Amino acid sequence: MLTRIRSYIQAILERDPASRSHWDVVFSYPGFHALVLHRVAHALWRRGWLWLARWVSHWGRWLTGIEIHPGATIGERVFIDHGMGVVIGETAEIGDDCTIYQGVTLGGTSLAKGAKRHPTLGKGVIVGANSQVLGGFTVGDGAKIGSGAVVTKPVPAGATAVGNPARIIQAESDARREEAAARMGFSAYGVTQSDDPVSQALRGLIDGTAGHEHQIALLWQAVEKLSAQLKDADCVPRDAARREQFEADRLNELVGK
Repeated sequence: MLTRIRSYIQAILERDPASRSHWDVVFSYPGFHALVLHRVAHALWRRGWLWLARWVSHWGRWLTGIEIHPGATIGERVFIDHGMGVVIGETAEIGDDCTIYQGVTLGGTSLAKGAKRHPTLGKGVIVGANSQVLGGFTVGDGAKIGSGAVVTKPVPAGATAVGNPARIIQAESDARREEAAARMGFSAYGVTQSDDPVSQALRGLIDGTAGHEHQIALLWQAVEKLSAQLKDADCVPRDAARREQFEADRLNELVGK
């Protein structure tokens, strides 16, 4: 138990630049306090002292604002950052080196007692603020859950889940779309992928604009090379777009922002 507690302290020191010392973590971090109290409650739960375990977890919630069911399984070097409003259900399993931010729910969607109702997080998973992971499925090692996402299906290892309902960003085309959206001055972070006509229009705008800008930049580069060969640089306008760069304000007006 002491080894596990030391791992929690070390995880905070490594991942939070605001932490100053071991004493700072021990006395000032509610995420650490919640995990320590959970170790006590979990030990009682495994020994069959269910009422006492729930009583300890209740005090942990009152003191830290973080609710962890004593039946939940939590690995080493887990970091609950800030933590206010975090809820971790009875059959949830959290792997080593996971990071969980405030407002996260690892909840269940089934009412069957004794069933696996809550998610399993693999090693090194990051769960962003205010996201909801609901159901008895697995989030693979190294996966990331974006802030505000609502995840109800398994997430492959190394993938990123964003939006409500969550969509998986894994394919190269999806990654390029997210990068293009960021350059446009707005984020498609919460855009659904399947049946929302607004999201389909936004994706078409992003893909089309990115393709057009790329072609225009290539054309101007070709004109510039040709003009250099003709030794007549004046034929190329000074404001020619030789690089890809979105006009964020104009495009934001087109999407109603």
